[in-house]
Amino acid sequence: MAKSSTPIQLIPRMTAKGPFTLEVPGQTPVEGETPVRRQPLAIPEFVERPAPDVSTVYELVRAAVAKYGNAKCVGSRKLVRTHQDKKKIKKIVDGVETEVEKSWTFFEMSPYEYYSYVEYEQLILQLGSGLRKIGLDKGDRVHIYAATSANWLATAHGAASQSMPIVTAYDTLGEEGLRYSMVATKAKAIFLDPHLLPTLTNVLAVASSVQAVIWNSQHQVNQEHVDKLKAAYPHINILNFDELVQLGKENPAEPVPPTAEDLCCIMYTSGSTGTPKGVPITHRAVVAAVSGASAIVQPYIGPGDGLLTYLPLAHILEFVFEHAALWWGSTLGYGNPKTLSDASVRNCNGDIREFKPSVLIGVPAVWETVKKGIIGKVNAGSPVVRNLFWGALGLKEKLMYAGLPGSGLLDAVVFKKIKEATGGRLRLCLSAGGPVSKETQKFISFAIAPMIIGYGLTETTAMGTLHNPFEWSADSIGAMTASVEAKLVDFPDAGYFATNKPNPQGEIWLRGPTVLKEYYENEKETAEAITPDGWFKTGDIGEWDKNGHLKIIDRKKNLVKTLNGEYIALEKLESIYRSVPVVANICVYADAEQAKPVAIIVPAEPALKNLAAQLGVEGDSVETLVHDKKLHSAVLKELQAQGRAGGLSGIEIIDGVVIVEDEWTPQNGLVTAAQKLNRRGILDKYKKEVAKAYGK
Repeated sequence: MAKSSTPIQLIPRMTAKGPFTLEVPGQTPVEGETPVRRQPLAIPEFVERPAPDVSTVYELVRAAVAKYGNAKCVGSRKLVRTHQDKKKIKKIVDGVETEVEKSWTFFEMSPYEYYSYVEYEQLILQLGSGLRKIGLDKGDRVHIYAATSANWLATAHGAASQSMPIVTAYDTLGEEGLRYSMVATKAKAIFLDPHLLPTLTNVLAVASSVQAVIWNSQHQVNQEHVDKLKAAYPHINILNFDELVQLGKENPAEPVPPTAEDLCCIMYTSGSTGTPKGVPITHRAVVAAVSGASAIVQPYIGPGDGLLTYLPLAHILEFVFEHAALWWGSTLGYGNPKTLSDASVRNCNGDIREFKPSVLIGVPAVWETVKKGIIGKVNAGSPVVRNLFWGALGLKEKLMYAGLPGSGLLDAVVFKKIKEATGGRLRLCLSAGGPVSKETQKFISFAIAPMIIGYGLTETTAMGTLHNPFEWSADSIGAMTASVEAKLVDFPDAGYFATNKPNPQGEIWLRGPTVLKEYYENEKETAEAITPDGWFKTGDIGEWDKNGHLKIIDRKKNLVKTLNGEYIALEKLESIYRSVPVVANICVYADAEQAKPVAIIVPAEPALKNLAAQLGVEGDSVETLVHDKKLHSAVLKELQAQGRAGGLSGIEIIDGVVIVEDEWTPQNGLVTAAQKLNRRGILDKYKKEVAKAYGK
């Protein structure tokens, strides 16, 4: 494993030689399918355990503690105070311009405070003892309904130390989503952030198994919320995280270690296409996921590395990578999407500059925001600065592809300030959770640090593919991890066949020790998604490239047939159009009765205002500008130019644009907690505007 004193130098260039996956020996060809392929390390056997004596999450944490002892394990910041800024803005309401007051909240945060690995182990054992003291036993379920934090992970590990599975729910889920998972899983206790107590109050009327409510004492509580809950449910034990720890200190209980086949977690999918599905994840699956990912990236990440953790822990990607980071001896620094950058804090650094991560994981929307922030600053500089930056970026790409020296000088002279904005230590970026545009991957890779791509699903415990940094490519999503195998299966409707030339194409099917056996109490979905011999049908369309890497073309459900009978891939289009500076978020919609698609966009405010100023359009707020026809026309032209530059065909170039003033958040239901588009919800909300964009 790489020690921090001599980290391996990572560059955005493929230096390893393929093929990076191989056909599994001894298989019989099946018509309509490609041969099954694996990562070479997984032949003949999957790499299921990171060490022979580690078969559960509990054993993984204990082994990490034994190895890394007094090294920093998890770090958190405290909220010192909030600052409010208020400003009057103009807004069009029912066609009339009115002035409304808008307020912005900024956060002042403390420095990071850390638990060592040894202290973290003490904490989780005390939490496990505390859970026993309040009446929970082996097999009882602990629901977690909170934002990502050190206390979230510690609660999960405390429960695991007593063989209690956890149930996860995104903290952005409303009452209905929470009710669904709490009732279905018969959770006995729930850990939640205190501002969510009012949501819980109504749910407890039907979630009758709950005996204890534990609120996260990292945040301030409104005592009125606690009093209301106590008055409504006097039989329920209501306490905070610190009180649970104290109970455990005073009443130590022996750990009840789980076995590999025991349930670790029931994780609910984010539900972008209907009711969330519960995925039962065993300890064996989590350990195999850590092991499968470690086989690919552990040579490059180790003690001394820091991972900034801010994505939802209720998302399988974050859950697996936090466990992997513990196994690698890295430090987890907990952040929050609201305090990541300096722009949203006062009198302190944002989480990125304060923690100085060496590894950063993000979803495509995060990377687009980072890229647009950098470009905005560069473009605000003098022509000399702009030309120097773009010239250096182009030169660095050429040097990388040619394998020539000189990029280190460019990093030191041109890209130093940009690297400092992300803390100055970043060595590796990982994008997952959806397709990131090739342009953005290259931009981040050359300007900051190499970006590798990961692909997986809740149903596969985040396993699928993961770039080895030495196999860096902007044209694929890498090879499989070492605990899963893959094949492509014909999808005739859209012309994807295993026999296609030059590359085989089809729906990606995955199988291995990380893949679920069945959905939680859902036979119908199980029968549709999982074959009798254990293959999970991902719904994603992929192709093998000449190096044995996988490439995703689209999702089956996002392939739409247009008026002329040809299919277009919505996610592919969005990943290209999202690169336009004026786009903060985008949903492409294709009406089956129209020849071309239209785009619904949430504008990036600074870029929209710049464009308005260039066009001489008056208006000082997004709410006013989104109604301007001249601006609409200019935005449409920018999107169409980007589509052509991105190699889209004529039927993929959008024909109209809807610019909206609302942000899309999990709270208003227009994106899921994992930031995936709720296409149906978006279309319902902007039905009239979409019809207008189509000229109806």
